[in-house]
Amino acid sequence: MRDERLGFSNHRQPKRFKMALLVGVLAGAAGLVPAAGKEEAINRDARMGLIRGLSSEIAVAKVAFPRGRKGLLLDSKGEVIKDRAEEEFKSNGVAIRPGTPVEITKITFKSERIVFEINGGGKRRKWYQHIEVGMGNVLSPIAPDEPVVAYGSWVSLTFPNKVPEMTVAQAKQLLASVLDFERHSPTVLYSPSVPPEFKEAIKNHQALVGMNRDAVLSSKGPPDRKIREVRDGSEQEDWLYGLPPHVLFVTFDGDTVVKVQQN
Repeated sequence: MRDERLGFSNHRQPKRFKMALLVGVLAGAAGLVPAAGKEEAINRDARMGLIRGLSSEIAVAKVAFPRGRKGLLLDSKGEVIKDRAEEEFKSNGVAIRPGTPVEITKITFKSERIVFEINGGGKRRKWYQHIEVGMGNVLSPIAPDEPVVAYGSWVSLTFPNKVPEMTVAQAKQLLASVLDFERHSPTVLYSPSVPPEFKEAIKNHQALVGMNRDAVLSSKGPPDRKIREVRDGSEQEDWLYGLPPHVLFVTFDGDTVVKVQQN
């Protein structure tokens, strides 16, 4: 008996036909055939470029990062989605404070977002660290908790439809509201405890009375010379910048600048 439509006997179908049929079934089952009208996410080359350019990249946190699995969410313009951030801080507290050096430890691509893991993300105990053994009332864990050097978090770039193609420079620009990759500005600039007038002075490389040593180092860098003297029963330290006849004296009493004099 012959199948007139196919032109061959139905009990002796060519291997080529069987293979084509099998491939079609498997491809459909595995989702390899893209749905009509559905756009593909960022392509493989772009993903690899971002991974190579941003993995293990060191930056400075410009803002606080929350604990928890969600971290900070940024919109397609790189702006923090504030209501989501407030919810995370309220629920989980602060993981990373402004001015803290951080590292991008992992990058994950979703259809509508790119997730950047910061400092290893949220540290969680392993299942076996919950197990305790011992005798009587004396119990000890079979594996001690691993010390956490720094808390981790996440930051996600979100997009309304799909993740667009982008370069490393473009990704850094979108992350610039929360991470300082250039690090031309001192980390102390992002600390909320530093008064605005000190931040402005640091930007202008000036030293002011009331600054601490970190602020002066951020503003002026290490001094050319240091002189320690006891004055009025208190040991003070002068940091000297420049050479005669133009020398800047920055005098510390403890950790605080008490006098700035330009000769």
